[in-house]
Amino acid sequence: MKINKPYKHIHFIGIKGVGMAPLAILAKEAGFTVTGCDIPEEFITDDALRKSAIVPLNYFSKDHLIGVDLVITTGAHGGFDNPEVGEAKQEKIQVLTQGEAVGYFMSGEPISRTDIQGISVAGTHGKTTTTAMIATLLSNIDASYVVGTSALIPLGLPGHYGKGSYFVAEADEYVTEPTYDKTAKFLWQHPKFIVITNIEYDHPDVYSSIDDVMVAFVKFVRQLPKDGILVACGDDHQVRNLLKQYSGKTITYGFSSNNDYVIKRVNISGHQTFFWLTGLGGADLGEFVLRVSGEHNALNAAASIVVALECGLPIEVIRRTMHAFGGVKRRFEFLGTLPNGALLYDDYAHHPTEIKKTLSTFKKRFLNKKIVCIFQPHTYSRTKKLFEDFCRSFIDADTVVVVNIYSSLREKPDDSVSSLRLAQAISSRHRNVHFLETTHDVVEYITKKQFGEETVVVLMGAGDIYKVGAHVSLKASE
Repeated sequence: MKINKPYKHIHFIGIKGVGMAPLAILAKEAGFTVTGCDIPEEFITDDALRKSAIVPLNYFSKDHLIGVDLVITTGAHGGFDNPEVGEAKQEKIQVLTQGEAVGYFMSGEPISRTDIQGISVAGTHGKTTTTAMIATLLSNIDASYVVGTSALIPLGLPGHYGKGSYFVAEADEYVTEPTYDKTAKFLWQHPKFIVITNIEYDHPDVYSSIDDVMVAFVKFVRQLPKDGILVACGDDHQVRNLLKQYSGKTITYGFSSNNDYVIKRVNISGHQTFFWLTGLGGADLGEFVLRVSGEHNALNAAASIVVALECGLPIEVIRRTMHAFGGVKRRFEFLGTLPNGALLYDDYAHHPTEIKKTLSTFKKRFLNKKIVCIFQPHTYSRTKKLFEDFCRSFIDADTVVVVNIYSSLREKPDDSVSSLRLAQAISSRHRNVHFLETTHDVVEYITKKQFGEETVVVLMGAGDIYKVGAHVSLKASE
């Protein structure tokens, strides 16, 4: 993708999306005039946009394009069929999808820079947290970054334009535009580093099998330049299959002793994770302390440490900065304490593997408490295709509550699958399962149950289940 025109005013269609808002924030910091539109509904990124003095227009109109010379659009809200996109094309205004735009900024072209080196983080699970960790580490050298969330701790905003030469971005395997362009989004990125956390089957609306997913990942890693580096989790079966098809420089990490970087002696205490790491040649890199829980976060941290070392950061700077990292919005996020003492958390997990790992972490973190998982499935296609896997994912929950499916704007309802059927199927393996229709019902359920100090309530899913937290009574912070 080569674009030879300098732009001044960028308009984002669907600006509230977790992939779009960080890019808009980065663009504004880079000196562009930024406008955007979306639906009026309050969304998770609204606060980040407000802090960046970006005020979305809450409707779509051709009039929004006055003075605009570049449009960036999302696959939601009609995608290429959105009236603003149609008008932009008619007026010969350049239109890029979100995936193309990330690659465009990573190239350095829109900001007239030739020193940019991209770092792309891919994988079915863990890419948001890993991207955030790398961004936090490389904030020491003022890297640019776009992270698919609404807030990072302690960095704050999910997008940043820096003076440093590194550009860190999530690399999504989903397609560019479901109707018109089946190119995997990450293929628009041409980084020097690619991190792959794991590979599993997901996005059944656009990939028919794990083989199709693998084809996309193989294409991606083969885009690395001759001096490029692939950082990959050697513990993952599909990642190992991928490595057999790539001949460039590779650095592996994981728990297995066969990896280049090996995680040892993981201990979880409270909200902290302690682990030890050995590096190339068995070098002892010492102990690292994270302020986020879980063995999966030790893996995410190991990948981030490898990248930071390859970028030249001293190990003690890495150790200190890793300890400062406090997570990202909607990942094991503590919302507060309910009136009778129960703890309320929110988590983005929406794939069976993520659910299982997240609940396992909650169980280990709260050994003597009961876990109530309130799960909102995300998309009909994923729920249908991975139905049996979902049924096996809640083993570490004492109570499971399933809420109606949150449909993607890209899909139509499918009567052949439902949350009620999922709840019934889970109940064949689990003794305490309930079905609720709406998030309003969830608020009433939590309020009436009066969960006490022996309980942890976890809101889970990639839809709007997180909004429940704003509608239940919480104790004032002490």
